[in-house]
Amino acid sequence: MADPLHVELVAVEQKVWTGEAKMLIARTTEGELGVLPGHAPLLGELADPGTVRIQRDGEPELVYTVNGGFLSVTGRGVTVLAETVELGEPAEAGAH
Repeated sequence: MADPLHVELVAVEQKVWTGEAKMLIARTTEGELGVLPGHAPLLGELADPGTVRIQRDGEPELVYTVNGGFLSVTGRGVTVLAETVELGEPAEAGAH
């Protein structure tokens, strides 16, 4: 099994979520981006508002709405730095 992806989701005021994931999907100003373990380093600007989805093995997907900020991928994992973060709804039946 592949190594997990280390994820940190941070708002201006607090660390929102830290843990291991199999994939992170974020909406950036350049489009939707999927990050898996071993992804090449990059820095992206988050769409405002945007969505960050964290997929974990054997656990429900976490969905957050973010406003402003950046996504940084390094050899250590991915960090999402946002101005505000709110827990969203899993996207099953569509919008709203």
